[in-house]
Amino acid sequence: MTRSASNVTPLSDDQKKALVAKALLLDRYAVSSTTASGSGHPSTATSLGHVVAVLLYQQMRWLPSDPASLANDRLVLSEGHAVPIVYPALGDLGVPAGPSHKPLSLADMADLRKLESILDGHPNPAIGMPFFDCATGSLGQGASVGAGLALAARVDGSDRRIYVIIGDGESREGQIWEAVDFIAEQKLTNVTLIFNANAQGQSEPVSTQQSADTLAAKLTAYGLDPVIIDGHDVGEIYDALNSVADDGKPVAIVAKTVKGWGVEPLLHGNWHGKPLPADKLAEGEASIAAELAKTGIADAAALKITPPAPGNAPARASRQIQIGDPNFEELFASISHPTAAGVIAGVKKGKLATRRAYGAALVALGRACVDVVALDGDVKNSTFAEWFAAEMPDRYFECRIAEQNMVSTAAGLAAAGKIPFLSTFGKFLARATDQMELAIMSAANIKICGSHSGTTIGADGPSQMSLPDVAYFRSFGHRNSPMGTTVTMAHEKVAAADAACPVLVPCDGVSTWKLVEIAANHDGACYVRTMRPDTPLHYDPTESFELGGHKIVRKGKDVVLAANGYMVFEMLDVAKMLAEKGIDAAVVDCYCLPMDATGVLELAAATGGLIVSAE
Repeated sequence: MTRSASNVTPLSDDQKKALVAKALLLDRYAVSSTTASGSGHPSTATSLGHVVAVLLYQQMRWLPSDPASLANDRLVLSEGHAVPIVYPALGDLGVPAGPSHKPLSLADMADLRKLESILDGHPNPAIGMPFFDCATGSLGQGASVGAGLALAARVDGSDRRIYVIIGDGESREGQIWEAVDFIAEQKLTNVTLIFNANAQGQSEPVSTQQSADTLAAKLTAYGLDPVIIDGHDVGEIYDALNSVADDGKPVAIVAKTVKGWGVEPLLHGNWHGKPLPADKLAEGEASIAAELAKTGIADAAALKITPPAPGNAPARASRQIQIGDPNFEELFASISHPTAAGVIAGVKKGKLATRRAYGAALVALGRACVDVVALDGDVKNSTFAEWFAAEMPDRYFECRIAEQNMVSTAAGLAAAGKIPFLSTFGKFLARATDQMELAIMSAANIKICGSHSGTTIGADGPSQMSLPDVAYFRSFGHRNSPMGTTVTMAHEKVAAADAACPVLVPCDGVSTWKLVEIAANHDGACYVRTMRPDTPLHYDPTESFELGGHKIVRKGKDVVLAANGYMVFEMLDVAKMLAEKGIDAAVVDCYCLPMDATGVLELAAATGGLIVSAE
C-alpha cells in the first residue's frame, strides 16, 4: 500500500528534543510513583513514554483545563495497566480531577494506587478521572470503545480524532479483531489504533503471532492500513500519527518499543507488574537523567508545552425525552419499515409482544431526541431495532454477531454524549458480561435490551433461553458508594435510581413503552428485558410508571403472588385457579428491580405475611 503525509509541518529538532524531555519526565514519575506504591507496571509504562508524550503534548487537540469536553480529541488506554505513564502528563498539564475538580500536579503522583486516591492502578472515569472515557484494564475492550467515540464524532459532524493504545499481548483477545473488523467496515478513518509492540507479555515473551510484522499483516488482511515504526522515535511517531492512507482506509500504527526503555534496571529480566525496589530507584532515575542530558534540557518539568486547541464542542439535545402515551396503531402506521404495518391487526385485538413495543418506543425516542442511537447484533428483525434503522439509518449501527464489540462500542458512544440502546437476544448478552461490567463500572449511560427472554423462546431450546440475566444485572449494587464503587452491604436498602443497573421487566406493550422512556431518561445503565410472544395489552395507555415502582394488578387477602414479565399473566391465571379453591390471591407486577417494596409488604401484612415470588 502507498501512504502519504497529511499537510502537517514536520517536527523541528527543538520540538523533538522537548518531546523526548517530556517523555523522560513521564518515565521518571511512572517509575517513582510505582515504587512509592509498592505495585504497578513501570516497565510497560516506560515503553510508552514517547508515544504518550507525542500524543498529549503535540498531537491531540484538547483542553487540559476541560478534559471532558466533547470538542477534545480522545485517548483510550486499552492497555490500562500502563496508566502510570499518563497520570504524570495530566499532573504536568494541571488537568482537573476528583470530586473537587482540583488540578492535578506532579506531586500527586506519590498517591498512585493509595486507597483514598483517584489515581487508580487502571483508568476509570467514575472515580473522578474525566480525561478517560471508560474503565480499562480488562484487556481487549479499548478498540471497541474507540470505535464508539469515532461513530459519535461522525454523527456530530465533528473532526475530533480518537487514539487507542493497545498492547501486543492484549491483541490475542478476540474482541480486538471484532473491533478492527467493525472499524474497517464502518470506514472509521477518525480512529487510530496504536499497538504497543514491546514483545513481552506478563509471564514470557508474546507469541510470534503477536509480533510487529504479524500484527501488521493481520491489520492489512482486516482492511486497515498499518505502518510499523520505532516507538521511541518522536519524529516517526508524529509522522505516523499524521499520515493518511492513499486508499482511504483507517490507519493503524504498530510501534516497536522496549519495556523499561531508559531505565537501566528494568532492562534486565522480567519486570512486568513489578515496581523497582527502593534500593534500585536511584539507579533507575540516574539512567533517566542521563538520557535527559542528551536533550540539553535541564528541567523537563519547567518546560511548558501547550497542546493544540480543539474546535467547538457539538451541541447536546435536551436530556429529558418525552414520548407521551402510546398510540400503537398510529405509530405503526407511521413507521416506514414494511413489517410495522403488519402489527396493527394484533394491536386491534389487544395483543402486542414487548419486543415490538420496544422497537416502537425506540423509534419514538429517536424522533424525539437526536442523541438517541441504536445498535444491534444481527437480530434487528427479531428485536425490532430494524424500525429505528429504517427511520434513522445514520444513527443505527449494525454490529453483527459480535456482542462484545457492540457493548463496548455503546460505551464509547455514551462517553461522547449519545444515549445508546443496544439490543440482542438476552442469551447472547451472556458472552459480553465482562464488557457490560466495565461499562457499568465506568458509569456509562448505556441502555441494554435483552430480547427473547426466559423460556418464551420455546422450541428453540435451552441454548437460546436467557434465564440468569436478571440475576446478573441485579448483582450490581450501589453506584454512589465512596470512590464510585459498586459495593453494597447486605443490610443496605438501595433505591432503583441509585442502583448501578436497574432492571426493567415489562409485561405488556404499554409498560414496555413507558419503561423504555424511563430508561432513556435515567442517568446510567439500565437493562430492559423483553420477550418473543404476544401478550395482552393489560395497562391503559395513560398508566404511569416510575423507576423503583410496582403495580398491584389484582387485590387479594390470603396470599401475594409477585412476578414480572410474562409471569404476571401466569400468576393472574394462578390467582383464578386459587379463587376456585376459595383462596383470594393478590398479584403484584414487580416491573422494576430493585423496587420500593413498601406497598407489597403492606399488602402482605394483611395476608399474614405470605408472599410467593414466581420467576
